[in-house]
Amino acid sequence: MDDTTTLTTVAGRLFDRHGYMATGMDQLTEAAGMSSRTLYKRAGSKAELMVAVLTERDRRFMRRIEVSSVDALFAALEEWVRVEGARGCLFLRTRAETGGEIPKIAEAVATHKAAFGARVQEIVTADLGHDDPILAEQVIVLFEGATHAAVYRGAAAVSAARSAVAILVERARP
Repeated sequence: MDDTTTLTTVAGRLFDRHGYMATGMDQLTEAAGMSSRTLYKRAGSKAELMVAVLTERDRRFMRRIEVSSVDALFAALEEWVRVEGARGCLFLRTRAETGGEIPKIAEAVATHKAAFGARVQEIVTADLGHDDPILAEQVIVLFEGATHAAVYRGAAAVSAARSAVAILVERARP
């Protein structure tokens, strides 16, 4: 692993665990085992480092949801929570912390959420055999809600959302 990859990995863990605002550059340099000069040379700024973390998270998450059914989408979320932990959506948490006031971060979040929305629409269409924008929106809301409810309710929140969405999908079938 090169310094940039190591830094992104370490920063991802710290930002995910403590949040963007609570994670200081001193913490990042210590955890990455590099000087502040090297950190700034590799990352540019804290905001740019957060964008790199979000970009990597987006890549891993979108690969995880390369599925063809709504049930498989929620199964992927169950697996994500099991492997990654239940701390809620890093994109939405970061957006909330920064209030959308850091353009690079706001853009990374918006890009991810647009790609996620498009992916859900593709999954719904593949599952039903036809387009259903209302169901896609319901799936997104249940998915996002389950992601955040898992923080305090555990994986059972995802299982409950998976059961609820199965009813919606069945009702949407011709």
